[in-house]
Amino acid sequence: MKILFLGDIVGKIGRRAVAKVLPEWKQKYSPDIVIANGENMAHGKGFTRATIDEAIKAGVDFFTSGNHVAKKDEGLGLLSDKKIPMIRPANYPLTVPGDGWRVLEVGATKIAIVNIIGRVFFKENFDCPFRGLDAILKEISKQVKIIFIDFHAEATSEKVAFGWYADGMVSAVVGTHTHIQTADESILPKGTAYITDAGMCGSVDSVIGVEKEGVIAEFLDQLPRKHDIPETGQARVCGVFIEIDNKTGKAISIERLENEVEV
Repeated sequence: MKILFLGDIVGKIGRRAVAKVLPEWKQKYSPDIVIANGENMAHGKGFTRATIDEAIKAGVDFFTSGNHVAKKDEGLGLLSDKKIPMIRPANYPLTVPGDGWRVLEVGATKIAIVNIIGRVFFKENFDCPFRGLDAILKEISKQVKIIFIDFHAEATSEKVAFGWYADGMVSAVVGTHTHIQTADESILPKGTAYITDAGMCGSVDSVIGVEKEGVIAEFLDQLPRKHDIPETGQARVCGVFIEIDNKTGKAISIERLENEVEV
């Protein structure tokens, strides 16, 4: 199976950049499924039905998310709708609406898409991601070979540790959340494709997708500023392309992707 994953889509500029770049990538790589982290699609925090529909029209098939699932009023309601192709981190408390993973049929092959969130540097008290993975695998490992994980986490150490922990148990661990693409893509010894962070789809002239002037001022005087998202200009689309052996569920290859366009 060929999987094309896009890092966090940030705001309108990110959505429009994806609409420009994704058709070219789909033509070049012929992915069986396109997955994107969509938690920042609506002006940088959260998502709406309109932003989901826009990304689907651009060519995205399925969405993962992270710590911003409740930033928009309709977010939790969308997660409750099984018809919406989006999941939230599986290690949220059980009372949070939505699914932490789903098994999809892509052609004649099944894939489990799993969303897990880290704990280091988050103010929320999420359940343990490592034990959470164990519990999920007990449910799905017998019914599906290909298991893709979006690990939404802040600390690189936690991401790297999680990758080693999951090696051989899942097909791929792709990190999200920091919006900075890392250059450590690899196939781990037991066959799991790994990258610490896939990066973002958003403004180049920014601080991780946010207008830089306000962020710099906030660092200088330690007073809160409104975080605005640029809507036009140079945008960067980041992601990874992963090939998985359908019979074994092991990764064959992982390629880091990045392209810049004017929006």
